[in-house]
Amino acid sequence: MGIELSPGFLVASPLLLDPSFRRTVVLLVDHGSDGSLGFVINRPASVMLSGMVVKLGFQQGEVSPPEAPVLVGGPVAPDTGWIIFDPRGFPTVEDAAVKISDCIAVSASRSILEAVVHGKGPERLVLALGYAGWGAGQLDAEIERGAWIPTELDDKIVFDTPYNERWAQALASVGIDPARLSVMTPSEA
Repeated sequence: MGIELSPGFLVASPLLLDPSFRRTVVLLVDHGSDGSLGFVINRPASVMLSGMVVKLGFQQGEVSPPEAPVLVGGPVAPDTGWIIFDPRGFPTVEDAAVKISDCIAVSASRSILEAVVHGKGPERLVLALGYAGWGAGQLDAEIERGAWIPTELDDKIVFDTPYNERWAQALASVGIDPARLSVMTPSEA
């Protein structure tokens, strides 16, 4: 493909009926010749970070985690956790996080997780369980088939927009009104 997809959003088009990705917004972190990696940012899990401290290996009484949201980040490795956060004002070790933009970084670092659960982490954050991954050329082929609509990255959609509004907001950012989207089958074309 001729356009730079990452960092950016992938917005599921109405053609994408896979239950893992239907009406999702993916924060695409990496896209290259060997594959792609991202996180679904509009599928909340049934638990908040504070409800996961014991499962993460911390003692309940010795930590004060924020009421940070937990997302179902994707179908790949759902038992792994990733912190998506705003790095501004948070001193991170450069090799402990991947800076996606000035306002978004991603990490699987235990040290950043420890800072978060002790109430000393970044203020704007979400925890993603699992991720979305594509093999070499797979994502490009899906975009060519019309399954995904690439859009620009917007930290407000990642951290501030209500989950149920993120899909429509990401589409609106490129001038698409989701109410006007329809799916044409090949026989209708």
